[in-house]
Amino acid sequence: MSISVLNPQGQLSDVSGIRVGHWTDRESLTGCSVILCEQPFVCSVDVRGGAPGTRETDLLVPGRLVEQVDAILLAGGSAFGLAAADGVMRWLHERGRGYPTGVVPVPIVPAAIIFDLGLGRPAWPDAAAGYAAAAAAAREFETGCVGAGTGASVGKFLGPLQATKSGLGTASLRGPGGLIVAALAVVNALGNVVRSPDSKVIAGARLPTGGFADFMSQHIQPAPPFGNTVIGVVATNATLSRPGAQRVAQVAHDGIARAIRPAHTLHDGDTIFVLATGEVGADLSLVGEFGAEAFTLAIVNAVLTATACGGLPAARDVAGVGSL
Repeated sequence: MSISVLNPQGQLSDVSGIRVGHWTDRESLTGCSVILCEQPFVCSVDVRGGAPGTRETDLLVPGRLVEQVDAILLAGGSAFGLAAADGVMRWLHERGRGYPTGVVPVPIVPAAIIFDLGLGRPAWPDAAAGYAAAAAAAREFETGCVGAGTGASVGKFLGPLQATKSGLGTASLRGPGGLIVAALAVVNALGNVVRSPDSKVIAGARLPTGGFADFMSQHIQPAPPFGNTVIGVVATNATLSRPGAQRVAQVAHDGIARAIRPAHTLHDGDTIFVLATGEVGADLSLVGEFGAEAFTLAIVNAVLTATACGGLPAARDVAGVGSL
């Protein structure tokens, strides 16, 4: 299967019923992104990193009362950015969306954040930003340094000034029987991003002498205690139960491990949500593998569509897009 990472085969909204909206602060280099469900969809999550920042994830494990969500928020601003979910809830509430309680529908909006406070002026998306991102949700959306990916960077194990600019990326895959599995990733990892199958580093910690550092052989400074995380969403038109969606989320983390070295460190808060719209039947293992591959492609797309800002070069500046 040959897919261009600069022009991936599709995007998250290839799954019918999914829209994406961004709010971007290009001056302070932060933002948020809303994955909006046109109707409630089954959702689960797997939190794999050692330093997560999340909201409503306990609700998404099997055995909880509410099995469907109305939207997912991804945001910068560290824990401050979780407040943007309030604005998404308000936007949904104004449209009568939410879990029926018999009193008032309560919109279900799980969220995850990245730490981007060290790039640009310390700032974060608030409720108004979340509302604006929800209002902007559409089938077509930008990638790169937008939304939750505005202040993202990768390869910080030599220090934040040696990192490479990253952002938000997307990709989708199509399988038998009309199956679609798509991913959206916000890539703010401690580690380097590598290209399959040769594991060439395409974005990450930059050596003063040129080129990229290897974590295992050139890890010469302690890892920063914060500033890292990969968060994102896998969406599929497959019919999945809540336990099935959680399983796909677990397998999708393989996509992080394939694209980022090192992955799932103590200093990352890696979190993947899974949305299932329930349109086609599909083998659970196949959906999981497609999810992992789509997430890998979305990660690579995020660094290759990013542009230089905040004093950090993008991958295209370091190596040249043509050579990647």
